[in-house]
Amino acid sequence: MTARELDAAGITDPALRAAYARCRALNARHGKTYFLATRLLPVARRPAVHALYGFARWADDIVDDLVSRAGPAERGAALDALRTRLATGLRTGTSDDPVVRALAHTAAVYGIDHRHFTDFMASMRSDLEVTDYATYDDLRAYMHGSAAVIGLQMLPVLGTVVPRAEAAPHAAALGVAFQLTNFLRDVGEDLERGRVYLPRDLLAAHGVDRELLEWSRATGVHDRRIVAALRAAAGLTLGVYREAAPGLAILDPVSRPCIRTACVLYGGILDAIAADDYRVVHHRSAVPRRRRAAVAVDGLGRVAAARLRDRTGRARGPEPDEVSGPVRARRGAFAREGAV
Repeated sequence: MTARELDAAGITDPALRAAYARCRALNARHGKTYFLATRLLPVARRPAVHALYGFARWADDIVDDLVSRAGPAERGAALDALRTRLATGLRTGTSDDPVVRALAHTAAVYGIDHRHFTDFMASMRSDLEVTDYATYDDLRAYMHGSAAVIGLQMLPVLGTVVPRAEAAPHAAALGVAFQLTNFLRDVGEDLERGRVYLPRDLLAAHGVDRELLEWSRATGVHDRRIVAALRAAAGLTLGVYREAAPGLAILDPVSRPCIRTACVLYGGILDAIAADDYRVVHHRSAVPRRRRAAVAVDGLGRVAAARLRDRTGRARGPEPDEVSGPVRARRGAFAREGAV
């Protein structure tokens, strides 16, 4: 983490600075899409975002331990130990664990509801026991803790121009939309971990089940039934993005470019999946670097404009396309296919 970010955030204690640096490294290594968008936030707010996402990645690493190949019992014990350290850290405001220390400090500074972290840990624990979901409602209950609460944790850091409670449903929806996007992108990798996140009823409506997915993964055969199911899941995901979209206009103007950029980048993942004819069972679809760079440059321009408006005291409302732009950007290939 740059000294400039830590200095701007008023973080001077050496141990705490090291803790935030650890979180930043976790975020940079695992969350490249959102890490890029985070660079568009005001410097003083970046450490808090790194703490929130760094902790989430730390817990997720325990669940998806692919290095030591620890079994469910060992991973469950590790998660329980982390949950205990988290509870103590949130209560005392500090911890010997650097990731928990940074998180506890961020939670105290921004007044983040501790229940969001408790709900997150509950969903992480369920990943060791639940390998699929019968319905979208079942999946949505899981995603409350695994994704919606991430948006709710972020909201105090981003800031709003309305009461926070008014923005909360949109922030929660955006967290869910991002996770649904990841579920689509990672279908094949999740199969290797024994998990299918796409609801069984959605898959069954197109003649797909776990066995077919595993057969396709093993043989490399591209099955049109799977394509239809994944296209339907993409349409569902776009609907959640539309739930989230009005929230962009009620964020603090200096935070909007970051979240808008994250929306466009994640929407680009959906477009890449569609352009690849939904072959995510076999490999991960990725947004081309050139596209990522173009989105980042656009975001930088919006940052400069937002900061200028903030300094000059001009209108603090959204730019004309600030809400509809990300949704249009995500339509891409899906609009051509008639999916939205």
